[in-house]
Amino acid sequence: MELRERLGEWRALVEQALERYLPTEEDEPTALHRAMRYSVFAGGKRVRPALLLEACAVAGGNPMQGLPAACAVELIHTYSLIHDDLPCMDDADTRRGKPTCHKAFGEAVAVLAGDALLTLAFEILAELPASGVDPTIALRVTQTIAHAVGSLGMVGGQTLDILYAAEQNDALTLEQLYTMHSLKTGRLIQAALEAGGLIADAPLAKQRALREFGRHIGLAFQVADDLLDVEGTEQSLGKTTGDAAKGKLTFPAVLGVEASRALAQQTAAKAVEQLAVFGDEADALRQLAWFVVNRKM
Repeated sequence: MELRERLGEWRALVEQALERYLPTEEDEPTALHRAMRYSVFAGGKRVRPALLLEACAVAGGNPMQGLPAACAVELIHTYSLIHDDLPCMDDADTRRGKPTCHKAFGEAVAVLAGDALLTLAFEILAELPASGVDPTIALRVTQTIAHAVGSLGMVGGQTLDILYAAEQNDALTLEQLYTMHSLKTGRLIQAALEAGGLIADAPLAKQRALREFGRHIGLAFQVADDLLDVEGTEQSLGKTTGDAAKGKLTFPAVLGVEASRALAQQTAAKAVEQLAVFGDEADALRQLAWFVVNRKM
């Protein structure tokens, strides 16, 4: 099956489930629920939930059992984008070709919409046993995702991003850049793949392979994102660009464009190497790895 078709199938499943999970625009408070739905259904690629569902399938599990976790990961990702775009963070005007949540609904409602999506994500994770996942495994999945998005994961990485930009310090190292992005971007991607393996109750060797694949692909994703910020336009990407000009610590700013492009390719290759234990069954994940680093938006 072509990757585009595979992604389309996962995306359709996730979209349908998200529609069921989210309150309607008519539910009070309507302003909050409109803001939540506006951001969730703004046209995302659903890469993270696709990685979770594909990992579950590759590891021999039933992806339908992983659908609640896939939706939770997407809601967490959307919450992070809403907050990342705020004036006190990245101060972005557009996201996915539309005004950012705070531009459309005001800062206060945007903050609360992000809070509500994060909370809803964990409400949905509590449904994993009802979808057939062993309760002990469901707890491990929830813990894995929670750890990935807290102070030792995504929120911690966002904090470092803000602090490093404020320092405007040329002495910041490549190691600090790796650490920041492994937390801010990579950890949730890694957690999605780990969750897929856990839900499938895969052997430890396969769980380890998915975890390492996620670690490498998370880094490759961020390097590619930094390159797009330099080489793309707001029109082509659908979001505000110019992170390096704002003093953000990015891979092209530290390594240069060509070295960053080479790093993205090398890291994707390392990610693909981790999948040998799955044989041909992991071809879709291999294609996803190259899609991540070669995408144009």
